[in-house]
Amino acid sequence: MTARESTPDHRRRAVVIGAGIAGLASAALLAREGYAVEVVEQQHHVGGRAATWQQDGFTFDLGPSWYLMPEVFDHFFRMCGTTAEAELDLERLDPAYRVLFEPAVAGPAPRVDVRTGAAHEAFEALEPGSSTRLDAHLTSAREAYDLAVRHFLYSTFERPTHLLDREVLRHVPRLAPLLGTSLERLVARRFTDPRIRQILGYPAVFLGTSPERAPSLYHLMSHADLEVGVLYPRGGFGSVIDAVLRCATRAGVQVRTGTRVTRVLTAPRTGGPRRGPAEQVVGVELDDGGRLSADVVVGAGDLHDLETRLLPERLATYPAPWWERRDPGPGAVLVHLGVRGRVPQLAHHTMLFTRDWRTNFDAIFGDDRHVPDPASMYVCTPSRTDPSVAPPEHETMFVLVPVPADPSIGAGGLAGSGDPAVERVADAAVATIAQWAGVPDLAERTVVRRTVGPADFARDLSAWRGGALGPAHTLRQSAFFRGRNTSRHVAGLVYAGGSTIPGIGLPMCLISAELVVKRLRGDTSAGALEEPADHPEPVAP
Repeated sequence: MTARESTPDHRRRAVVIGAGIAGLASAALLAREGYAVEVVEQQHHVGGRAATWQQDGFTFDLGPSWYLMPEVFDHFFRMCGTTAEAELDLERLDPAYRVLFEPAVAGPAPRVDVRTGAAHEAFEALEPGSSTRLDAHLTSAREAYDLAVRHFLYSTFERPTHLLDREVLRHVPRLAPLLGTSLERLVARRFTDPRIRQILGYPAVFLGTSPERAPSLYHLMSHADLEVGVLYPRGGFGSVIDAVLRCATRAGVQVRTGTRVTRVLTAPRTGGPRRGPAEQVVGVELDDGGRLSADVVVGAGDLHDLETRLLPERLATYPAPWWERRDPGPGAVLVHLGVRGRVPQLAHHTMLFTRDWRTNFDAIFGDDRHVPDPASMYVCTPSRTDPSVAPPEHETMFVLVPVPADPSIGAGGLAGSGDPAVERVADAAVATIAQWAGVPDLAERTVVRRTVGPADFARDLSAWRGGALGPAHTLRQSAFFRGRNTSRHVAGLVYAGGSTIPGIGLPMCLISAELVVKRLRGDTSAGALEEPADHPEPVAP
């Protein structure tokens, strides 16, 4: 009996590998397309990189912590017959974030609070006369952002002729230089103060790369944080996962956790067009020896793992040699701290930037990769906004230190029990925050501490080379140069998540789920899918 014959259900069946946001979103949309959908997740909880962890009254997000591009979330929820307003309790952050710059001498660091729609004042204090140039920068960012949403982000790039759209062609004289120039160089041409250059260059890290390596087209991210703004879902980002899971289960999706897919099952393709894949997906094999039949399999986990572990090399679109020529993006050491007492020196989002910016990035992405020292880092203190994520008169802190994508750096653990290299990075991070933010007793006030290292990403998330985000958004790994979202050799095998198009981040993962639907519909349009008639009307702000 074949895997396809193992079920009496005659609906088309889909199996989704991975219960991160891309997997759950893909499942929800496919169920609304009429598929019988089952999600298989190797961990014992859902969420993937966006999972949460709780200890002694503290709630920690394990990964994503910036709610950007709200219109993407709005569109996804309306595609599921609901709204972001109905599913989430969102709050706009003010300031959007705080930046601490490495001090010239020992002591607290100089700081800048960046407020949505009011960056001019902060920039003028750093570089008098910069407002006009910031206006030009943001106008360009807004145009690039709008163009990307209309023509690139929701495209499968299956029909490249849409790139000849009249609006795209009209912008080619501006787009071409943005693709051929780095973000670092674009910002340096417009601003002289190194602190402004860091603020406008740091979004490259969200994209898994450095300002030197990111195409300057990605200055569009400045529109997202400086003009649209940064929101926060109360309860933490686990509430976003919960909302997407609700959309999936309401549509009839079944979710199986603690189960690992060991193989994608295929059979010779019969019927249909002569051109195209020679094999058809028929299901998946599980680590308990069971099988699930499927007409469609969505690989929503790490693309490297899916292509090199679950398929024979002859069927891999991206076999092992392909990955040897690719950039995995950064790894990370994460430090979760439960702190006694309040820490008003930190905002909800705080970034700490070293003076030697280039050396810091070269340590992570260069030829001689090593843990940077000192290291730039990011600190999220959601309890500054949301008291529910910490006990009374305590703070929940999440620290991310970018390091090379290298599992040999080690794994983390509770209360200092992680591998030595990971704990050294954590100790240095706590000491840096204590000095720069002016919280000298931070270590003594820490009552909960947990670390996560690149080896944890490799083990728990099957992340390629222990990467924290996914393949870097360099020019050769962006848009139609990025891993495509369908197999060349297996019909019915499609991909979603940060490894494939359109890329890294929660909004991109939601879009990738929609691209799965577009592939299966044969929809080659460039824009977002039309929202169904049953979605509620948007709530006016």
